[in-house]
Amino acid sequence: MNTVVRFVPQQTAWIVERMGKFNRILQPGLAVLIPFLDRIAYVKSLKEVAQEIPSQSAITADNVTLELDGVLFTRVFDAYKASYGVEDAEYAISQLAQTTMRSEIGQLTLDHVLKERAALNTNITQAINEAAQAWGVTCLRYEIRDIHAPKPVVEAMHRQVTAERSKRAEILDSEGQRQSAINIAEGKKQSAILASEAVRAEKINKASGEAEAILLRARATASGIDAVAKSISEGREAAHGAVSLSVAEKYVDAFGKLAKEGTAVVVPGNVGDIGGMIATALSVYGKVGGAQAQTVARDVLESRGVIEAGAKKDAPPPPVHEKAA
Repeated sequence: MNTVVRFVPQQTAWIVERMGKFNRILQPGLAVLIPFLDRIAYVKSLKEVAQEIPSQSAITADNVTLELDGVLFTRVFDAYKASYGVEDAEYAISQLAQTTMRSEIGQLTLDHVLKERAALNTNITQAINEAAQAWGVTCLRYEIRDIHAPKPVVEAMHRQVTAERSKRAEILDSEGQRQSAINIAEGKKQSAILASEAVRAEKINKASGEAEAILLRARATASGIDAVAKSISEGREAAHGAVSLSVAEKYVDAFGKLAKEGTAVVVPGNVGDIGGMIATALSVYGKVGGAQAQTVARDVLESRGVIEAGAKKDAPPPPVHEKAA
């Protein structure tokens, strides 16, 4: 095995002992040894190594027994310490990883173990590095591969998850119904407000239109009255006569229509005195004299054939009959 010329592979460290004592570490490349005096005592790989951690039991803070296994990634950074600091570095690292994992699991409850696997891996890595510095080995990372809980615990967890999801579904359903009811009520409220505003605006517009119409009619009536008054004032006697004749005609027409509006007719007490009735109508005008009113009334009656020409004032009136039902 001990020859004079040796070739050291890349990422490999050879520990050379001379007469049983550490001499040097051979670097990759060509190396020359002294026969019978030098020998290669240890060969250490400087590559990253994945080391499987066997499955083991650990008890959580809430007294649940778990079965865990993992994978540890290590690398030798000091070949001298890895050779002379510990008898079997890989075995020592494996045992340290198992004890550290038990210690970390014992500080957490089952829920935290499942939720904080990343933090648990980091804590185990830090604890291993603190102890493995003297061995010339560094722990790059630790990964928990599988966590196995007892079957009753797993079933209880499944029931808990199912209940939690059912609870969330009911809460979401009730929230949806609540929001739907709020939206419907809000829509009805807005609809009622808009409808009331529309009715209010309609009433305001209608009232405004009626007020404006009344104002326009009043103005038209006032203008008509002013025009009539002006015509009367300018026409003197002829205008007074025309007004009197118009009033008398309207009175007689209204009186003649009484019998057509119902089965019973109510007539004034002085119905026999037609001239007096017309004179009464004309007296509303206020400017027509009694004699003038009598004359005009008789002329109106004669023109309509109600009385004969030259009839006396106290002639009996024509009979008034009740209209057949």
